Amino acid sequence: MGLLNRGWKFWAGMLIAAPVVLFAIYTWIVLSWSYSSGERAGYVQKFSSKGWVCKTWEGELAMVSMPGTMSEKFYFTVRDDAVAAKINQSLGKKVSLVYEQHLGIPTHCFGDTQYFVSDVRSVE
Repeated sequence: MGLLNRGWKFWAGMLIAAPVVLFAIYTWIVLSWSYSSGERAGYVQKFSSKGWVCKTWEGELAMVSMPGTMSEKFYFTVRDDAVAAKINQSLGKKVSLVYEQHLGIPTHCFGDTQYFVSDVRSVE
């Protein structure tokens, strides 16, 4: 009877552990593999730290193609505090944001957008 009881506990544990392990592997793959990467230039008009448990920096870049036209907004996420500090120092100046796009992120704990900024450069 003890062997049967031990086998049931093993399979019950596997039934609980398998989805958690698969979710962790999926999340790691999605966050480490980027769908696209590039740069966008404009003026950061909104940048703030958000989140109850998982704090990320969320921002909005106003991109103007020609003077006098409506600006297009590029929403982005920053997970690195050093990059966030560089963006905060360059507020009000024209910047170029280097980003990677990650599709299929399973939760907003990693950021509100799928665009993750990894560097910022001043544009003269």
